[in-house]
Amino acid sequence: MGDGRKSLRRTFSLHAMTVHTDIAALLPRLRRFARTITYHRADADDLVQAAVERALARAEQWEPGTRLDSWLFRIMKNAWVDELRGRIRRDRLFAPEEEGAQVGVDTAAAHIQRIALEQALATLSDDHRMVIGLVLVDGMPYKEAAEVLEIPMGTLTSRLARARDALQAVLNEKAKT
Repeated sequence: MGDGRKSLRRTFSLHAMTVHTDIAALLPRLRRFARTITYHRADADDLVQAAVERALARAEQWEPGTRLDSWLFRIMKNAWVDELRGRIRRDRLFAPEEEGAQVGVDTAAAHIQRIALEQALATLSDDHRMVIGLVLVDGMPYKEAAEVLEIPMGTLTSRLARARDALQAVLNEKAKT
């Protein structure tokens, strides 16, 4: 009986170590997704931390052989929804998008494009930013993104098409001005 417990503990420890290592490897993707849906660095960092904490606390719920990244993205999406609900309950507002904008002269075209894209993304709904973040920014396949967001594939594709159109319209309008 004692040997069985040791073997079970050893198996659990190996599983936990593997999950921890795999989560650490996913941090850049998690940060990228968080920045896409929150559009604020501090909110994104907090969201990644909350998602990783939840994942580590519930590591035994992850099924080996399934996609760890999809599981983590779903946790992150749910953590963001929880955060938004909490903000609404507390009547808190997001900081204005101008807050944190770089002051000074920076002529780098890439920097200007990044700011324009962040501002355009900020005009989209949360649902559209999540779809853009998973599919266009992270490169997740449609099927997996639909599973992460817990929506049908058709809803994902139509939401993505509307998000792309809205984003393009905002960027085109900015280019005219």
